[in-house]
Amino acid sequence: MQTLSLLWGLLAIFGMLVAFFPCLGALNWVNIPFAVIGLVISIAAYATGAEGNKGGSLTGLVCCAIAVVFGGVRLILGGGVL
Repeated sequence: MQTLSLLWGLLAIFGMLVAFFPCLGALNWVNIPFAVIGLVISIAAYATGAEGNKGGSLTGLVCCAIAVVFGGVRLILGGGVL
């Protein structure tokens, strides 16, 4: 489950970076829910992981959180929310 968490986080970061290009900001409407699902998966992986083996799930958690925050900021600044 850690590998899934890590992969999901990397895909969320990639989607966030693509959505920073001009005219592609609407991609955040898809990427933010994708990253929120990744947050849930990452939290579950972190909670059920072995004690010394939580690096992948923690990285996925951080990447998904960054994607949600920066994607939301991009939507607000780009006028996509109001």
